[in-house]
Formats: sequence, structure tokens, C-alpha cells
Amino acid sequence: MAQNDTTHWSLQGRFDRFTTDDLGNLYTLQGNDLDLYDRTGRHLAHNSLNTFGAIDRIDAFSSLKPLIFSRAQAQLALLDNTLSIQGPVLDLASAGWPTVAIACMGVQNRFWFFDEREGALVRTDAQLRPLANSGRLDQLLGVLPRPTYMEEANDRLYMVDPDNGVFVFDLFGTSLRTLPITGARHVDVRDGGVWYVANNHLLRYDLLTLATEEVPWPSNTQDASIKVLDARIEHGRMYRLTAGLILVDQLP
Repeated sequence: MAQNDTTHWSLQGRFDRFTTDDLGNLYTLQGNDLDLYDRTGRHLAHNSLNTFGAIDRIDAFSSLKPLIFSRAQAQLALLDNTLSIQGPVLDLASAGWPTVAIACMGVQNRFWFFDEREGALVRTDAQLRPLANSGRLDQLLGVLPRPTYMEEANDRLYMVDPDNGVFVFDLFGTSLRTLPITGARHVDVRDGGVWYVANNHLLRYDLLTLATEEVPWPSNTQDASIKVLDARIEHGRMYRLTAGLILVDQLP
């Protein structure tokens, strides 16, 4: 449960995934139980999405309208602010995308897919009609990515491959650059930098200077020794995922 102190609070539990939106809302996933909290820790909504299939991704690109994706079922759905499915569940296999390994949202209700069979990055509209296709990435990059995460930010698509770096594409799926960030499974792109956790350290790669700096964790003595698995910065707060809880701290 969330603590009473709204500037430093936590949730206890073993969470499979979490994310935040630009209002500072926190989304947590345990199995197929999805919960929503506001930035002060107040519980707003709960839903058990047991009929959807195993959820591989929660994407809160649009605040209070998260996307969920199931790789095993090859389907995705948009939720409303009560975490209820909004509109029909989208069947990727029926739309011609049966081997989507990872998915995320973009501007104007667009979707991004990495098609594992085709080895390609695909951008579609809300009806799953293709708008852009990168072509085979192994031919373009010299390596076939094994992405663990994708995120659209500032008209760019960032694809995270822990072994080979972060691949950056434009909105047409054209490869622009590869960032020398390895060991990360997720990134948080904001304020001119790419933030990520590696070996229990919070790092920031500056997209302008190309320098990497370590960012200190909030100085709470009670959690200084806890291993951080993932972190996000949103709306003036830091959200940290550990093995047994989520920590939320107001930033200076």
C-alpha cells in the first residue's frame, strides 16, 4: 500500500512491470492485474484483464489512455482512465502481423511494431494499416536487433537492444543512428537525454554532447542499499522499481 507521505511513498509487492504518464500517474502490473495510482499514491483504478492474454507491455504514451500488448495472443488494446478496454481488441494476426515481438504507441494514435519474422520495424495507423516499413534491419544495421523496449519521443523511435545499443529511427522507419548504450532493457527519453538503469546505476546519455553521466539516486537512507531494476522520471518525481516494491520520490 502507498504511504501517507505524498512526497516520498512506496508500493509493496513484486511487480512484473510499471510505467508512468506525463501527469505523473503510475501504472503497475502483477500478472494480469493492472492498477493505476496518481502522483501522490492515491489508488485510482484496478482491472483484472485475465481474458486478454499475458501482458508484455503497458505503454502510457497518452495519459490515462494506456496501451496493452500481448505477444502470445498477438493482440493489443487501448484502455480508458478506469483501465477498462476501450473499443475492440485489435487482432494483429488477422491484420497481417502475426509475429509482432514488441509494440508501442506514437503520436496521432499510431502504432509501432517490430515484426520478428520480417525483421522489420513497422508503423501503422489506428486501424493497423501500414504507414512505414524499415525493411529488414539486419541488412540495414548489420545485425538483427533483439529489442526489449521501444519508445517514441520527439518524432523519433528508440529501440533498445541490450547487447547492441539503442537504435534510433525517424517516423518513416529510416535508421538515423545507434546510441552506445548497452546493458539497459528500457530507456526514458526526455529533456535532451536518454535515461536508463544499468548495474544498479542511473545513467543519462546526452543526445547533444554524446556524453554519459551517472545521476545519483535520491538520498533516502532507508533504501540506499536496494537494487533498482528500472526507473523513470516523470512530473518532478522519480519512480524506482525494485524486487519488492516501487519507490516514489519528489525530486529537488
